[in-house]
Amino acid sequence: MNTGCFITLEGGEGTGKSTQSALLFKKLEFAGHQVVQTREPGGSEGAEKIRQLLVTGNPQNWSPVAEALLISAARDDHLRRVIAPALDHGKFVICDRFIDSTTAYQGVASGVDRELLKVLETHVVGKFTPDLTLIFDLDPQTGLERAKARAQDGEDRFEAKGLTYHQKIRQAFIDIAQKHAERCVIVDASLGVDDIEDRVWQIISDRFL
Repeated sequence: MNTGCFITLEGGEGTGKSTQSALLFKKLEFAGHQVVQTREPGGSEGAEKIRQLLVTGNPQNWSPVAEALLISAARDDHLRRVIAPALDHGKFVICDRFIDSTTAYQGVASGVDRELLKVLETHVVGKFTPDLTLIFDLDPQTGLERAKARAQDGEDRFEAKGLTYHQKIRQAFIDIAQKHAERCVIVDASLGVDDIEDRVWQIISDRFL
């Protein structure tokens, strides 16, 4: 039985999710909570190895279906080794990307069959639906420029897929937020870092604290 709080941060490239994840981690810890900060793809030893296959190299290295399968394999390891144990111990889990990214990137933008993605979600994710998903919304052109400026270790495979691809992703996240309004909140990622931090903390405080 998961008794903790599972918060996911979603959005396109360069939307500031990683920065806000780190800031939220510090605030929750300062408030006296036990917190795990993690990411996808990755977050566990096995999943980080798979991450390198996914986020580096030529954009054509993997088909969309192969991407979905690799991400699901990474997610399975991540859930079993990191997320599930933390939630079972009553901790806050902050995860930079989760299942909604698979829907947006591999499903909507890349055209992977929705039934396949649903089967993978059912068998891998199971009961671990996020309690809250923050969707950071930003013009894709701006986001790609930001992502290019901070690119490191060659992790730019998805950025290299082009503006049209990322425009589809932005719309996919907006659609997800509308479809799952009970758990999703859109955050304006064009604001300054401090303003976004304040907005995120307001949302977390209103829901959980």
